This record gives sequence, structure tokens and C-alpha cells, in this order.
Amino acid sequence: MSKPKVATASLAGCFGCHMSLLDIDERILKLIELVDFDKSPIDDIKEFTGRCTVGLIEGGCANEENVRVLQDFRKHCDILISVGACATMGGIPAMRNNIPLKECLDEAYLNGPTVHNPSGIIPNDKEIPLCLDKVYPCHEVVKIDYYLP
Repeated sequence: MSKPKVATASLAGCFGCHMSLLDIDERILKLIELVDFDKSPIDDIKEFTGRCTVGLIEGGCANEENVRVLQDFRKHCDILISVGACATMGGIPAMRNNIPLKECLDEAYLNGPTVHNPSGIIPNDKEIPLCLDKVYPCHEVVKIDYYLP
């Protein structure tokens, strides 16, 4: 019998949930006897290699790239689990939700105390994902099956 495939992703958050998983030290060797990791920073696989039994998502959706990744996980995973405060509630990144996006960008790129930006331009390269109006917990973007706060 083949092992279940598990995929993981980190969206807008601190990567702490992945660090906690890695912090199991040598016990990760016992874990990989039970599951195969597919797309994940744990094994550095960048694209899905097929259908996954479980997808673990940490972090919320702060930009259009986060939304695309989350939708891709929903499409490829039988069970999708939000892991941690950022994925389940928006976490620390969602602290910006009470401040208009323009004000956040102005502070970060124009008016902040350590900002040096003589051009006065907020970065807008097509390679940079557009920020969303607020940070969304995962369940507000796709169907989430289970939550591990």
C-alpha cells in the first residue's frame, strides 16, 4: 500500500508552523516512513506531482499570489487543513486590516522613519503580486476541511 501524499505551503505569515514541524528533529525520519511529502518547502518540491491526500496551509492571504497558491492546493488536495493563527484567523499580518491599504503602502515605501525612496514611487513591477485590500483567513478564500489553530 502506498503512503499518503502530504503537501504544505506557507502564505502570509511567519513560517513558524513549518519551523515547528521541522523542530521534531530526528522524528521527521519516522514521519517520512508514514507519508510522502509532495509540494512543500520541507522537500523543496515546487509543483504538485499529482493528487495529495492532505494539504497543510499556514498563513493567510495578503496578496494575489497567496490566493493563487491556496486555490491550487484546494484543487490538488483531498483534505485541506488551515494550520496556525494566520491561516485560521489572519494572525499578525491581519493587524493591517484596520488601516486602509494605501496608508500601509505609503508608510512602508514613502513615509516610514527609515524609508529612503527619493523617487517617491511605490513598487509596482508586474513581478510583484498585488496586495489585497486586507489579509483574509484561508476559509474566506476556499473551502477548508479542518482547522489546527
